[in-house]
Amino acid sequence: MTNITTIASTMTAAFLGSFVEVVEAFTIILAVGVSRSWRPAFIGTGLALAVLAALILVLGPLLGLIPIKLLQFVIGTLLILFGMRWLRKAILRASGFIALHDEAQAFANETDQLNRQAEERRADFLAGTAAFKAVLLEGVEVVFIVIAVGAGRGMVGYASLGAAVACLLVLIIGLVVHKPLSRVPENTLKFVVGLLLTAFGIFWTGEGLGADWPGADLSLIAILAILAVFAFAAVRVLRSYHTSNIKAVA
Repeated sequence: MTNITTIASTMTAAFLGSFVEVVEAFTIILAVGVSRSWRPAFIGTGLALAVLAALILVLGPLLGLIPIKLLQFVIGTLLILFGMRWLRKAILRASGFIALHDEAQAFANETDQLNRQAEERRADFLAGTAAFKAVLLEGVEVVFIVIAVGAGRGMVGYASLGAAVACLLVLIIGLVVHKPLSRVPENTLKFVVGLLLTAFGIFWTGEGLGADWPGADLSLIAILAILAVFAFAAVRVLRSYHTSNIKAVA
């Protein structure tokens, strides 16, 4: 049971986190391909994937040289910081303090910018660079998510499988609909991923410090539930505060 719980939570966190990042990268690649041409889009994407592959080849062997307790503590701390960043933005979006992320608008903005560069001689280079940066930046976050949720218990393989499924799913959907995935509830996904990554971070940090979690890996569910209660409470309080301020100004 414990093994199944750990594997399922690891793959789910890697899948959801990677899905969000790949959707964002796909939006930029699609904008480059539609507004300019697919050649610079594919070249930029290919170069970024090559850099990511080299990064994975370098980081993979190094993980085995780090003591497991130290690895759990360092990754757990980073994961808490990373997860809380996502969770903070998701809470602020859900409560109305900052605007919801819109992939359709991001696609329109990127397309408009690339179209304005259409008369320039370096247009193809700039378009390819946009695709390269998008894939590299989002890809680095995917690599971090995979390592963070998988390395603590030697489950990088399962985390990688979750990430690979997310990449394949986005690619299939994108090829079928051939448009920005604006209907994907990205902000909801970020909320869930923020909770999952923070829960993993707390768990791994505790493991690194030698904590004996009640129920072992099943305690992840309890940590996640407690975080969710506080997060939804924060959304409710902030939304009420934001609404009262709007009414006062009106």
